[in-house]
Amino acid sequence: MLYALQQIVHYSLHLAFPGVISWLFFKECWKKAWLIMLLTMLVDMDHLVADPMFDPTRCSIGFHPLHSYYAIFVYFLFFFFSRAKTIKIVSIGLLFHMFTDYQDCLWMKLTS
Repeated sequence: MLYALQQIVHYSLHLAFPGVISWLFFKECWKKAWLIMLLTMLVDMDHLVADPMFDPTRCSIGFHPLHSYYAIFVYFLFFFFSRAKTIKIVSIGLLFHMFTDYQDCLWMKLTS
């Protein structure tokens, strides 16, 4: 039961919530912003180099290269030091992606 709830929360945060963020903060181009934030899910390509590629008991944060603390720091830098709106949207998408994956780590602690 908790696993199903975790999956609903996880994929809602990955798919629907970026749309809400886009609509609230980028009203003039919310569809484009939402699409860009959805495209930031390509950061999960770093799972392809993991062995095993998918492990439901593994916390992505700090394990995969593009989910590392160094990468997350760079995503913060992009947000604070970029003047380009598109780069800010990418940064928000990446940071929200990391937040979403981090909540999976919290679910694992809760259920173990």
